[in-house]
Amino acid sequence: MSRLEELRATAHPLRLRLLSLLTGAAMSAAEAGRELGVSQASASYHLRVLERARLVRVVEVVRLRGGEAKRYRHESSSRRYDPDTPHGERSPEGETEYLEAIVEELRRRAALRADGPAISTDAELWVDPAVWRRIVQHVGEASALLHAAARPPRTPGTRPVSMTAALFPVGISTPRPAAGHGNPR
Repeated sequence: MSRLEELRATAHPLRLRLLSLLTGAAMSAAEAGRELGVSQASASYHLRVLERARLVRVVEVVRLRGGEAKRYRHESSSRRYDPDTPHGERSPEGETEYLEAIVEELRRRAALRADGPAISTDAELWVDPAVWRRIVQHVGEASALLHAAARPPRTPGTRPVSMTAALFPVGISTPRPAAGHGNPR
């Protein structure tokens, strides 16, 4: 699977929600649909997209009223993060779609924000490459820890949380003149 295929598979807010949900528990399309408030057909379609991209896998097949239900699980995000592992080719098209899905999902989650420990950071800074590498490593480890700690929805003693992180080096751009400066009209 290429990085572009993975980005395209995740470039939908419902698929991002399914990945999060299936990190804490294996669920069928019907179970996931009920939890997320969408139809079984919609959940099933999006699960098949994620399965084709190998982002979820069938971990169990259960018999239900004469039929079978597949239970899916997402496990890749709980693996230890290694900044030296190649992440495939860059795809501006796929990355843009993916980031747009993240923005939409972040808006939905922000509307549900509750009291408790929280942090928000937005920065475009110049830092030493070694420091940047450490920062990416720490955020990668925090992400893996969070995914490994995920439990099924509504497990007693747990609460829903949200983490969104997008860390990447930025190319150097040509500064534009500030308003009121530069060429007169």
